[in-house]
Amino acid sequence: MDGELLTIGAFAARARLSAKALRLYDRLGLLAPAHVDGTSGYRYYRAGQAERARLVALLRQLDMPLARIAEVIGAEGAEAADRLAAYWADVEARVAGQRALAEYLRGRLSGRSCEMYEKFAIETVELPAQVVITESRHTLADELPTWIGASLGRLESAARECGGVTGAPFVVYHAEVSMESDGPAESCVPVVDEAAARAWAERQGRAWETRVRVEPAARLAYARITKAQVAHPQILAAFEAVEQWMAGEGLEMAGPCREVYFGDWDAAGPGDPVCDVAFPVRPTGPLPATA
Repeated sequence: MDGELLTIGAFAARARLSAKALRLYDRLGLLAPAHVDGTSGYRYYRAGQAERARLVALLRQLDMPLARIAEVIGAEGAEAADRLAAYWADVEARVAGQRALAEYLRGRLSGRSCEMYEKFAIETVELPAQVVITESRHTLADELPTWIGASLGRLESAARECGGVTGAPFVVYHAEVSMESDGPAESCVPVVDEAAARAWAERQGRAWETRVRVEPAARLAYARITKAQVAHPQILAAFEAVEQWMAGEGLEMAGPCREVYFGDWDAAGPGDPVCDVAFPVRPTGPLPATA
């Protein structure tokens, strides 16, 4: 009977799980006993809890984080199925990225890097100085795409108060962003009116680490990439292709690397160009002496 209380041993046998697993599920808040004896501390379960216990065990075999398991078992019917489908889509996207990264690293380790770099055409462009409104953040790689989209959206909206946008938005990496290193990264939107931009920044305070600065004139070496290539590891190969080209041309970095987003991201397809990966460059060697 469903109302019958079972000892943890009897319930474990019915659910085909170990008592150790049931204690863990209780501690994690995923499956609480129906009753705990206040004197002995013994746990008791109802037979009807067996299905939930098995579901938790199966979801854990998918390496699902505990918070996601709680979401799935807390939902009902189609909603629970949709939550599981969303999690699995994330898993497949991550595995696809890891597969691509493994193939990229195989190429590097086997000395085939040059073949990968050759698919990128490298060019240079001269950019004038420009006033930019910016938002900075320390972020790890897994949070970066979401933050870039959100921060550029906020800055482009704010640009209306600063005379409008005068150039393509870009993201500057002042230090490495990876799963171990958190930058910082800086989203930038060029605007028309410096005075209005400084007034806007003063109103923001430090809510989003916003500021206004003048981006100096620079020569950029860049590779144009598609929306699909923005993902790792293709974007890493593009940056390395630019660095390799710079070395061959006798150029060195004159500032931090960046991604310039010139295309309509939402409207673009996987094969559409949307981004330039770029480095400010100067001739290799000592800077010229000044009088």
